[in-house]
Amino acid sequence: MCGIAGLQVRDPSLEPRLGELLTGMLHQAAERGPDSAGVALYGDARLTPPGHAAVSLLSPGLPAEEIAARVGGGADAVVAGQSVVVRSLVTVAELERAVRDAFPEAIVTGRGSDLAVLKGVGHPDTLAEEFALGRASGRQGIVHTRMATESAVTPEGAHPFSVAEDLCLVHNGSFANHATIRRELRAAGVVFDSENDSEVGARFVAAQLAQGYDLEKSLRLLCERFDGFYTLLVTTGDTFAVVRDAIACKPAVIAETDAWVAMASEYRCLAGLPGIESARIFEPEPEEVYTWQR
Repeated sequence: MCGIAGLQVRDPSLEPRLGELLTGMLHQAAERGPDSAGVALYGDARLTPPGHAAVSLLSPGLPAEEIAARVGGGADAVVAGQSVVVRSLVTVAELERAVRDAFPEAIVTGRGSDLAVLKGVGHPDTLAEEFALGRASGRQGIVHTRMATESAVTPEGAHPFSVAEDLCLVHNGSFANHATIRRELRAAGVVFDSENDSEVGARFVAAQLAQGYDLEKSLRLLCERFDGFYTLLVTTGDTFAVVRDAIACKPAVIAETDAWVAMASEYRCLAGLPGIESARIFEPEPEEVYTWQR
């Protein structure tokens, strides 16, 4: 089934509550995907201090101090359960190269100027505690709870998939032709970290962005190319986007106020948001790409 929830904050006074609100949304989605979960946080200064590049990876099982020492260059690291965020006052590309040189077998799960991706195997409520999600702040975040149906229950198979700078994708559904598109992307030199069909969607979107398309156009191209049934929530540093397939059989609901915009698989994930009683609430139309920018 899988559960999706996301929140973009428009009112700066709500930014300190981002983690608290996402924790409540994640808890309500837990029954849709109890085997693993993940979080993407934009602008959480605890994990991505201003001016720092950040690279998220699955934990190599070492203390934060040793991880930072191996990366070098003045980096430091924060361990959050099964994930690690490495930070440094260099460019994102420089930091990612240093992380990959230090840990060539590591799976990088996110990179950006203020993006942290945390994910792991276990019940979503337990993972939220490991991530200290309730203490997070920031301007935007997404959460995903997974019920694995197409690949093994592993941390690398958990969502979100962040395969390009500041890009994150979460998915509820199934792509029917993902193997064909995976082969095409591999032939073009794309390397995959998992057998999850959702990663194929993320890497397809990243390839379109690399060609110069914006996120809305990239998602329209995905709808043209991918068969199956799906609801996607996709974010970049300043954009929050939702799209469903032509049949739209996977559930989705959007709520919007002047203070925030949110999306979830079920309304109960949104019920605790401030001002929900006066929000504009609607179901996204099939194959229509909805975008919001800060």
